[in-house]
Amino acid sequence: PPAHSHSDWIGPPDKHSNLRPVIFYVPPEESALERRLREARQEAQASNQRFWARHNRAFRQEKEEFIYSRLKAKGLEMRDESGQKATLNAEEMADFYKEFLSKNLKKHLQYNRDWYKRNFRITFLMGQVALVRALRWLRQRKKNVKH
Repeated sequence: PPAHSHSDWIGPPDKHSNLRPVIFYVPPEESALERRLREARQEAQASNQRFWARHNRAFRQEKEEFIYSRLKAKGLEMRDESGQKATLNAEEMADFYKEFLSKNLKKHLQYNRDWYKRNFRITFLMGQVALVRALRWLRQRKKNVKH
């Protein structure tokens, strides 16, 4: 982002996780509480990127292996006569999706628990930052009224 920017910047989707990375704005007068909030948000983003990159890599690999094994069982190759990639029908792929989700249920549950914990912490910090800013604004307003 340009040096004069005063907001977070959101990038294009990451090719591995499919999540859009965020470059967080760091204000020059960032308080310790605001820094904790930003760092919590950065940690949550990094954790999400890691999880979904690993998940998507495993998904693609297992999907390819599933398709290969099903095609092989039918006596077919990965590519048809015209060179097009061979595919399975929706019912066959539904078997893969169901199996993959069942196999990864515990990982998803753990990810969701961690996601809720991180987001609760972020929300709590956001509330604290908002309260501090509101009190600062009220004090400044009160000071301006006196003058």
